[in-house]
Formats: sequence, structure tokens, C-alpha cells
Amino acid sequence: MNEKRLAVGTFGVLVALLVGFLAVRFIAAITVAVFIYYSTRRYHKALRRLRLPARLRAVVVLASLAVPLLLLISYAVVLLVVEARQFAEQYQVLDTAAENVGWFGGIESLPEFTAQGLYRAYQSGQLDPFLEFARENATFLTSLVSGLFLNLFIVLILTYYLLVDGGRIRSWLLRFDDDAIVRDYLEAVDEELEAVLFGNLLNVIATALIAILAYHGYNVVAPAAAQVPYPTLAGALTGIASLIPVVGMKIVYFPLAVIAAIPVLLGQGSGLAYVGGFLVVAVVVVDTIPDLILRPILSGETTHVGLLMLAYTLGPVVLGFYGLFFAPILLVVALTFADTALPRLLGVDAADNGVHRNQMRLDDF
Repeated sequence: MNEKRLAVGTFGVLVALLVGFLAVRFIAAITVAVFIYYSTRRYHKALRRLRLPARLRAVVVLASLAVPLLLLISYAVVLLVVEARQFAEQYQVLDTAAENVGWFGGIESLPEFTAQGLYRAYQSGQLDPFLEFARENATFLTSLVSGLFLNLFIVLILTYYLLVDGGRIRSWLLRFDDDAIVRDYLEAVDEELEAVLFGNLLNVIATALIAILAYHGYNVVAPAAAQVPYPTLAGALTGIASLIPVVGMKIVYFPLAVIAAIPVLLGQGSGLAYVGGFLVVAVVVVDTIPDLILRPILSGETTHVGLLMLAYTLGPVVLGFYGLFFAPILLVVALTFADTALPRLLGVDAADNGVHRNQMRLDDF
């Protein structure tokens, strides 16, 4: 019997090591999937009122996120290409690039960004330098694109099945119970992750709406030379950047202020004071007020707001891109363990002695 248990245990350890190796290999995609799952689980549950099956509800949730995100990215890319073409023609960037970049030397003008314009450019050979550059770097570009789509596929599939089968995974984990400590801890961390990450999703949406209204309101009163370009897109990007506290939104509205000030400084109009007013509106209305009012309300049940902001700030610095999602999850897991399981393991009374119980809760609103 002992030999059988040892063989089964050894096999289990080997399987766990292989699974762990694969998980580490795709840790970024798995982390993003878990983040999206907990951010959208309440939305998935709310769709039960429409009496839709779980699989269809999961598809609706993913489509609700993917379609607006794809439209936003496509809109941003098109605007970037159009504006870059206009900038290159206005400031004669092609001449400078031809002198410093070898493969750019054969390009005399940029094609129009339309189907007919690109086709005419291909027929006339204008696209040959770009195609040659793509051929020379085909291995790198293929690896980059395939890696992006592979990770995107993992995120979609994993999020879908977490939404559909999350209850089964939860029930399986609760089988490993030891005097109810494991059950209490897993239930507490599951609820807190949902509260924190769903609250962050609401914070992104609310901040984006506030920013869009603020930018459009500024453009109504500002002169044409000092207006903010593409206020709707800029507001949506501001909401996404709010995931990173302290510095996040500043990487959007400070460049916007610079862009709005350039025509004024070049003498194309007056209104530098309006640009200063835009910065005041962005700092106070878009940045400070949501951070002081919304974030404490939408930051979970017991997780300290300051520690959560620190996790969002330091996570990308230490772990890279996926640290933005991994750090808050790790923080919630650790704090919930210290608050729920550790006192019972040390023999402390299981009474409610949490240090942050007086914090505003999302469910109170």
C-alpha cells in the first residue's frame, strides 16, 4: 500500500511540476485571464436575469469587452496613421528619414491610407521598401505576431472556461478542507478578489466617462487652436490608464496638454491660458476627485486602498507588463490569508478582528 501511495504521489509531483512549468511559461496570459474573470464575474452572474445559459452568458461577457476594445484600438491606429502621414508631409520627414535610414531611401511620398491608394502604391512600387523591410525581418515579425495571438487565444479560452466552470473549480478546491480553515480562506479570497477587481473595472469605466465629459466640455469653451484632439478617444485611454494609480492618467492628459499648446506656441492662435485651465480640469476633475472618492468605494471589502495602489504601481516595475494584473491579485491572496487563515493557525479567536473593517465597502453602495 505504501509503495502504491509513493508511486502515485511521485507521479502527482511530476505532473504538478510540468503544469507549473507551463503556467510559468504563460504566466502573463494566465494572470490576465484570472484578472478578467474576477472583473467580469458579477456581470456574468447578472446576466442570469435574462435566463441565458452559462456558455452564452460567457460569450456575451467576452464580446462586451472584446468588441469595444477592438474598436478603440482600430480607431486609435487609424488616427495614428492618418496623423503621422499628415505630420510627415507637413514637416518633410521623408527627406530626413531618407538621409538617415537606408531602407527608407526609395520612398518619395507616402500613399493615401485608403484601399485604392494602397493598391495604386503597390502597383507603382511605392510599397517595395516596406515589403523588403518586412522580408528581411520576417522571422522577428512572425514570432511577434504569433506570440501575441497565442497569448490572446489563451486569455480568451481560459477566461471563457473560468466563467463557465468557475463553480466546479471552486467546489473541487473546497474538498481540501482542514477544520474549515481552507474553506473559510478560499471563500474569503474568492469574494475579495471579485470585489477588488470588479471595483477596478467600474473605476475604469467611471473615470473614462468623467474624462470624456471633461475633455468635450473643455473643447466647447476653448478656442480652436487650443482644443484637445479626439476627446472621446483620449477619455477612453485615460480610463484605461487609471489602472495605474498616481502616474497612470498623467501619461495621457499631460501629452494632450502639450499637443494642445503647440499650435498656440507656434503662433497659430491665442489661448495658452486655456491650456493651463485644461490641466487644472484634468488634475482636479479627472484625476483627483475619482481617486479620492471612487477608488476607496470600489477597492474591495477589506483590502487597504494604499496597499492596493502600491501594488498597481510597483507590480509593472518589478514583474513587467503582467505585474499590473499579478501584483493586486497576489496582494489580495496574501492579505486575506493574514486576515483569515493565519490567526486560526496560530490559535487566535476567529472573531472579526480585521484591521480594515471600517473601510467603505462596495456592497454598501
